[in-house]
Amino acid sequence: MTSPHPLGEFLQARRARLQPGDVGLPAGTGLRRTQGLRREELAALAGLSIQYYTRLEQGRENNPGGAVLDGIASALRLNEEEHAHLYALANHAAERVPAGGVPADREVRPAIRALLERVRPWPAYLLGRTSDILAANPEVFALLPGLADWAPERRNSIRYLFLHPMARELFADWERAALSTTAQLRSLLAADPRDRELAALVDELTEGSPEFAVQWQRYDVRRRRSDQETYRHPQLGEITLAFEVLRMEGGQRITIYQPQEPDEEGRRVLRGLSELATKVRPEATE
Repeated sequence: MTSPHPLGEFLQARRARLQPGDVGLPAGTGLRRTQGLRREELAALAGLSIQYYTRLEQGRENNPGGAVLDGIASALRLNEEEHAHLYALANHAAERVPAGGVPADREVRPAIRALLERVRPWPAYLLGRTSDILAANPEVFALLPGLADWAPERRNSIRYLFLHPMARELFADWERAALSTTAQLRSLLAADPRDRELAALVDELTEGSPEFAVQWQRYDVRRRRSDQETYRHPQLGEITLAFEVLRMEGGQRITIYQPQEPDEEGRRVLRGLSELATKVRPEATE
């Protein structure tokens, strides 16, 4: 479930992942009762009083300044993206907003639908802020077996990965894909923790996938970016596709897949997806 104090939970989770040796501290003698660093150790590394740092973790301090956040980021050994995530959590912790949140933008402009058609046979889809698949060309349904069987309102790239029975066999490195996707969802939620649809998705995945529930508590953060994915496709065999992510206003993003190399193998994959696409008749997306 989502937390009423995401900043504090983030700090606790990331502190628990550090050992004294990771930050140049002696391990000491005897059994440590705390997993990872103690609060007083982290506070000292960040240049804060233990009392102030404790209030941050407990959600009783909601307005830390930039110098405080930078000190904590350094102590926790956060990378640039995680550092920005810490700032986002702190900014939202200070907000006083009415309940209800901001609905995801689900409008699909005709020009976007036309673009998805023009890039065929490369698979391409439009995702909303919550990773709902708002529009897709037929090759996407050929690439992701079983997605077409879901009603349009159920089609979501994160839901497919964790909850569709075919996904674990389809993704050659499912664990890698799952870790990356969970970290991406953390980033999305930090951008707007008031979003009820995102919170509902997190709750659904936590209940339906034990793997997601464990990974969610790692508090990894990563924005979805251009990469590649290898699939063990039931009709096409093992294929590797690169993908590009194009970000748009309102949190929407277009993902376009293409073969890594424009060689005969790449042409075979595209021909196969194109042929399979003629046999898939999904119910139209919104």
